[in-house]
Amino acid sequence: MSSFRTPQSLNTRLAYETGESILRGEIAQEQAASLGRMGRKAEAALAALREHQGEGRGEVLATAADAVWCFLVQREVMGLRDRAQIVADYRIPREVVARLGAR
Repeated sequence: MSSFRTPQSLNTRLAYETGESILRGEIAQEQAASLGRMGRKAEAALAALREHQGEGRGEVLATAADAVWCFLVQREVMGLRDRAQIVADYRIPREVVARLGAR
């Protein structure tokens, strides 16, 4: 007679949720929501920069650089460190990237 062992993938589904697992899930949800907020803020600031020409551009540029910096820091906190891909995906201008290092 052979013994039957439940596959590990089924064991985890049957396990009770612990306080720790619930907390980890809530933290992950908050991190995702925060990253989404920072991403939308960066997108809006970059759009404003693209539309703004002429007088007062320096202030709009500073706002865009700050929003992008906050977004990148949030990503890094979450372990997402590919800045080059974000610069390409969000079409972040060089003038913004140049200001990111001056913090």
